[in-house]
Amino acid sequence: MENKPAVSNFIRNILVEDLEQGKVDKIVTRFPPEPNGYLHIGHAKSICLNFELADEFKGRTHLRFDDTNPLKEDTEFVEAIKEDVKWLGYEWEQLFFASDFFEEMYNRAVLLIKKGKAYVDDLSVDEIREYRGTLTEPGKESPYRNRSVEENLDLFARMRNGEFKDGEKVLRAKIDMASPNINLRDPVIYRIAHAHHHRTGDAWCIYPMYAFAHPLEDAIEGITHSICTLEFEDQRPFYDWVVRECEMEHVPHQYEFARLNVTNTVTSKRKLKLLVDEKVVDGWDDPRMPTISGLRRRGYTAESIRTFMRETGVSRSYSVVDEKMLEHFIREDLKLKAPRTMGVLRPLKVVITNYPEGQVEMLDAEINPENPEMGTRQIPFSREIYIEQDDFMETPPPKYFRLFPGNEVRLKNAYFIKCEDVVKDADGNVIELHCTYDPETKSGSGFTGRKVKGTIHWVDAKHAVPAEFRLYEPLILDDAEEDENSSFLDHINQNSLEVVHGFVEDNMKDAQAHDKFQFFRHGYFNVDPKHSTKDKLVFNRIVSLKSSFELPKA
Repeated sequence: MENKPAVSNFIRNILVEDLEQGKVDKIVTRFPPEPNGYLHIGHAKSICLNFELADEFKGRTHLRFDDTNPLKEDTEFVEAIKEDVKWLGYEWEQLFFASDFFEEMYNRAVLLIKKGKAYVDDLSVDEIREYRGTLTEPGKESPYRNRSVEENLDLFARMRNGEFKDGEKVLRAKIDMASPNINLRDPVIYRIAHAHHHRTGDAWCIYPMYAFAHPLEDAIEGITHSICTLEFEDQRPFYDWVVRECEMEHVPHQYEFARLNVTNTVTSKRKLKLLVDEKVVDGWDDPRMPTISGLRRRGYTAESIRTFMRETGVSRSYSVVDEKMLEHFIREDLKLKAPRTMGVLRPLKVVITNYPEGQVEMLDAEINPENPEMGTRQIPFSREIYIEQDDFMETPPPKYFRLFPGNEVRLKNAYFIKCEDVVKDADGNVIELHCTYDPETKSGSGFTGRKVKGTIHWVDAKHAVPAEFRLYEPLILDDAEEDENSSFLDHINQNSLEVVHGFVEDNMKDAQAHDKFQFFRHGYFNVDPKHSTKDKLVFNRIVSLKSSFELPKA
């Protein structure tokens, strides 16, 4: 990974202080996703923060899968998450699963029962919710709250042995039903789920709740700084209660930061799953999705995402980052790396009537003018070429400097051409242009006889390689607010994907998956790894070429 400057933030300051005061001798962090979906850009914030903080202080980071809900989790998600973390450029010190610790979690729950700190409850989910109270009213105790230790131990063992149906009983922590923090009103810590687990199979039919399992895992693994987003702040008292009452030898501490919010970007896993299930997108890796796999398929680089995460900073204040900031960093990353080339997305044929029939010449062009070390490429040029439909107007407005009848333009890296005639179909649509060229005006020849105001790109028709181009806009727009009469799916941007078919240069015919290019005037594109083949090139537009966005001045 590239060298990176240390970026000060309040969590980093805590780490520095803890090390200086001897509270810890080694920083140990973790990234703990639940394997019930694919990671999205919000997860990337946590990944970068946890791994880079530990790396800076020569500590270690664990990758841990919180697989406590077999109804929603799958090995597919486990493997996808591993791939995403590696692709972002990080290596975990150790790999854990919550399921590694199921036996110890069970034993710690038994300890709570023996201490009178947990009980088996027969209330239904709805009844527990009703008994819980509100933010302004205390809860009331379950009629089963004062069962004896012996009865609770017996019932909990029978829960494990599979004697009860799903939802028939739960194990709850015994804390305080009048606590102003609702999370301390006897939260459920085990539920029954007769479901096949992706790792433990059918060995268990009771599973710990996330809020109970998570602090135990941190303690077992020796995590020093449990870094999470602010929605878990209210859970911190229960986190500390679990560690203390379960008598864990190691005591981790939880710290919260504001989650990453990006304009026009949905990061609700439930909503993203809905988009996949309803086939609004073609999978979790659809280039319109904010998943890491979707960003990768679109063409974003790991370097651009890491830089974006560092620049957005770490705080406890809610804020929304402009999506154009992420686009800025992929442009910055690719401007010196991506070869320049020409692609015609909506082709219009041009016949250069005074160019010799059958002749093909090779023209020289820089691969990347901003990076001369990349060298040059050769482009075939002959009598027939394709240009963009948008680069011709039969009746142009004022200050239109591209091609129109009687006007002369420069072909990028080639010659001046002048439009002499227009060919139309029966419906009056322009289908072909007849132009002449001036052989004295070849690029690089030093011609100074006259100037033209327009330069347009093109592709030689004889050597053109057919290609599909996929142009993206946000899938969900921020101004598409949900209300009581509509659902999330009612606000899908129907113009989020436009597919057009055109041509690219001959030297693109061997382009491979994830190869990235800058197409003259159109922007940066990535060869789609899912649908592109040798016989059918498919390009995803990563970002347009320019933006008015500027980074805030320091």
